Amino acid sequence: MNEPGVGALLDQATLEARVESGAVPDWVGAHYENFTDGLLGSHDGSPFPCYFGVESVQKGWPLYTTVESMTDRDALFELGEAILEYLEVYECHSELASLVTFFRPPERELREREYHEALWHILQVLHAHDPEPWPEDIPTDPDTSTWEFCFGGEPMFPTCRAPFYDVRRSRYCPIGLEITFQPRALFEGITADTAAGQRARTVIQGRLEDYDGVCPHADLGDWGVEGDREWVQYMLSSEESQSPDACPMQVSRDHPKGPVVIGE
Repeated sequence: MNEPGVGALLDQATLEARVESGAVPDWVGAHYENFTDGLLGSHDGSPFPCYFGVESVQKGWPLYTTVESMTDRDALFELGEAILEYLEVYECHSELASLVTFFRPPERELREREYHEALWHILQVLHAHDPEPWPEDIPTDPDTSTWEFCFGGEPMFPTCRAPFYDVRRSRYCPIGLEITFQPRALFEGITADTAAGQRARTVIQGRLEDYDGVCPHADLGDWGVEGDREWVQYMLSSEESQSPDACPMQVSRDHPKGPVVIGE
C-alpha cells in the first residue's frame, strides 16, 4: 500500500499529501478535491445524505486508487490488483474503509448511455479475470433480490458518481467516473432487516431529498428485499432511455473462466 504511481492503493493521508504536493496528475487532484468537498460540504444548506460516508472521510478511513482508463485492459487489470489488495487490508485499516476509485476523465464528453456501458464493461472485465470463484451463496442471476457484484470472493456494492447527474447532486462528479466499492461486511447491522438499518435508511433518504431537491430515485432499495434489485442502484439512471433495461453483466460460476478473456 502507498506505493508510488497511478494505480496504487493509498490511504487518505497519503493521497491528500500527494495532491497537495503536486505528486499526482491534475485529474487525480481534481477528483479528490471534488470527492471530499462533496462529502464534507453542503448543497443548498443541506449536508451530504450518507452520514456514514461523511464520518468516514472526516476520520480519514477510506482507501483510494486511481485508474488510467475505463476501457484499457491493462488499466483494468491494475484495478483488479488494487481491489484484491484492498480486500486483504481494509478490515485492519478502519471501521468503514470503503475503496474509492477515480478514473481518468475521457477525452470527450460522454453521454449517459456511454457511462452505463463503461461501468458494466469494467465490472465484466473484473469478473472475467477474478482469481476467486463466484461465492456459492450469491446467485448468478442479477434479476434476484440477493444478487450483487462479487470479486475476490467478496460480495460488494459498487456505487457510482458521474458527470451526467445534473439533477441528483449526490451522484454528481464533473471530473469523470468515480466508483466506490463497499464490501457487504460494511453493512452488517444496518441492513433493512434491522431496526438500526431502518432508522438509517429513513434519515439518509430524508437528507437525500433535501440535498438533491428531488424525491429519492425509484430504484433505490435494499439487498435481499423482495422486488429490489442491486444492479440498477450501482449507477442510477438520469434518463430512463439511456440506461439498460436488464443487467448487462454475464456471470459464470466456471472457474477459471476459460480461454475467452473479456476485454482483450
